Amino acid sequence: METRRFTTRRGKVLPMTRIGLGTAPLGDLYAQLDERVSLDTVIQASTRGVGVFDTSPHYGNGLAEVRLGLGLRGAQRDSYVLSTKVGRVMDPFKQPAPPRSDVFSPGFAGGFPHAPRFDYSYDGAMRSVEHSLLRMGTHRIDVLLIHDVDVWTHGKDIERRFAEAMGGAYKALDMLRAEGTVAAIGIGVNEAAMCARFAAAGDFDLMMLAGRYTLLEHDALDTFMPVAVQRRIGILSAGVFNSGILATGAVPGANYNYSPADDSVLQRVRSIERVCKAHGVPLPAAAMAFTAAHPAVACLVLGAVKPQEVDAQLALAETTIPAALWSDLRAEKLLRADAPVPSP
Repeated sequence: METRRFTTRRGKVLPMTRIGLGTAPLGDLYAQLDERVSLDTVIQASTRGVGVFDTSPHYGNGLAEVRLGLGLRGAQRDSYVLSTKVGRVMDPFKQPAPPRSDVFSPGFAGGFPHAPRFDYSYDGAMRSVEHSLLRMGTHRIDVLLIHDVDVWTHGKDIERRFAEAMGGAYKALDMLRAEGTVAAIGIGVNEAAMCARFAAAGDFDLMMLAGRYTLLEHDALDTFMPVAVQRRIGILSAGVFNSGILATGAVPGANYNYSPADDSVLQRVRSIERVCKAHGVPLPAAAMAFTAAHPAVACLVLGAVKPQEVDAQLALAETTIPAALWSDLRAEKLLRADAPVPSP
């Protein structure tokens, strides 16, 4: 698999494979999963050469970290880049609260019966790191991100959470990076504008942006993508299928941003599908190739819940895409003229 050498702000080199495994689905995001199949998914990704694994305490309230750690037990530690996050601390003596109605961030169908508590303080970040190392059974984390400091998650409370993150968690991560405990630090959010805001406020290596720079959405070209290039911030691009619709196509009930897509989104995706079909290119292959083509994108982080999905994604990544597909999408105003596309 193609590997890109990403150099951090402190000069450390992280080998980033083009495709990484995102483990939010392995935290029982949409459904409670079979344990053996979940572990086999991680093992298959590692065996097939996937070299970036991303997780978070949030995913299944710690379940995804446990499954990832177990799945990677047989892999050499230096053979992969491990990314996790801070911002939530789990309380095993309390039950998770019901999902809130005033924010968009989804809950989980299953996971551990531990109550998450938002904590972006210095001590909270350090405690979160300690818990993550124990859950995954490892001695180091390569990439550490501050998780979900965005309106998507916090609504009207965002200003307080941003100040807490920069005054607490950021200082903890910066210290861990200076000590060499972690190689790279950053944030993981669902909003390009927040990525740009954090980039202006601190010294970050990598940022995970979920769902905001895709074949369907290009507005990040006006906010964060130029900043990432200018500041040499690598992007871990998650949600490249916009939570489903760019993988399934505009089928009835297709998900967009974790909810059924509305008519305008369905119509736009149908138009993109039509152009892809005319060139014999699967829609998800075009979606992956488009996002990966931006010079700031270091890795596509894709979710999977069974080994066959890993194999399918790796096959799609090898799809040959004619240059005419991109020009036709631009001609129909389905793709911005300034959006980078893969070289022929």
